Amino acid sequence: MPRSILEEAHIHPAIRDKVTTSQRSIVQEVQAAVAAHMVVVVGMRANPFPRKARKALDAAQVPHHYLEYGSYLGMWRERGALKMWTGWPTLPMVFVRGTLVGGFTDLEKLIQTGELAKLLAR
Repeated sequence: MPRSILEEAHIHPAIRDKVTTSQRSIVQEVQAAVAAHMVVVVGMRANPFPRKARKALDAAQVPHHYLEYGSYLGMWRERGALKMWTGWPTLPMVFVRGTLVGGFTDLEKLIQTGELAKLLAR
């Protein structure tokens, strides 16, 4: 089932540019990192789950690129834009070969089942 997203026809023409350009640079930064690196973890300070994801990747000897955006009180607008872009509600956001695979718990399952190794071997 496709993700529900407000159709452009239902956005007033006067605000379409604002919708399109809001926080565009952070989304482009993550898109560039995802295109350049096999594994990318997007996280924030003070949240233990991005750190757990990175430790799990280190333990599995999987090189990864880490992007950190603020803490609970800072950069929430930027993180909100990433959440709207991906549809993923929490951090970390883990990308493998350009595909969002979820957060820490989802990554942990991929490592435990051997699916991460299969994704990386492709």
